[in-house]
Amino acid sequence: MGVAGGMKCVKFLLFFFNFIFWLCGLALIVVGILVQVALHKTLRIHDATASGAPIVLIGVGVVIFFIAFFGCCGAWKENYCMVTMFAILLVLVIIVEIAAAIAGYIFRNKLSVVVQDSLTETLSSYKNNTEFREAMDKIQKDLKCCGVNSSADWKSFKPDGNSVPDSCCVNVSKDCGAGAMKNSSKVYQEGCSVAVEALLKKNILWVIVAALVIAFLQIMGIVFACMLMRGIRSGYEVM
Repeated sequence: MGVAGGMKCVKFLLFFFNFIFWLCGLALIVVGILVQVALHKTLRIHDATASGAPIVLIGVGVVIFFIAFFGCCGAWKENYCMVTMFAILLVLVIIVEIAAAIAGYIFRNKLSVVVQDSLTETLSSYKNNTEFREAMDKIQKDLKCCGVNSSADWKSFKPDGNSVPDSCCVNVSKDCGAGAMKNSSKVYQEGCSVAVEALLKKNILWVIVAALVIAFLQIMGIVFACMLMRGIRSGYEVM
């Protein structure tokens, strides 16, 4: 005997919410990957704490795909065990998301230190490591900055102590940074640490927004699941 009346509406709402969960899982995976790429490709960050939040988001996104299966099948077949499993798994996912939010908050407090250390390492390895050189050039071109704190950070770049990489130039061309370290009309004077930190904070903000939206939908899913569980159990008792 299936559920009837208002429980039918709850059943289809839960089925619809699971489709939304599937999209949310995809969104979490995409956002997590984008933040991870921003942390480790554009900027060569090796601090393990920095990877915590985006990796958790990717993991949670993958898990949501499987949870959506229990929710969809349980709602459609009105299976009490599957709907119960769906609700329990959602509660566990919310707990993990809270842990990710705490990790993100902790990382926010040490963001300046991580950015400073990573940029300093990238700058010091500029001449000897192609990947670091390409990463630093990309940062300086894209964010219109030079060095870690200022263009003066490149004083040991050339023997004259007054040259910077061409990627620091306002208009990039071959040898445009030669002897132009303090020339503000040719070379960006502001360091990259402030710009990179602002970029990462923007990415973290998107992670927080995505997590809050998905947490709200998950709570609604738990409410609908509990209502459907009650309706299914009542149907069993009538039988």
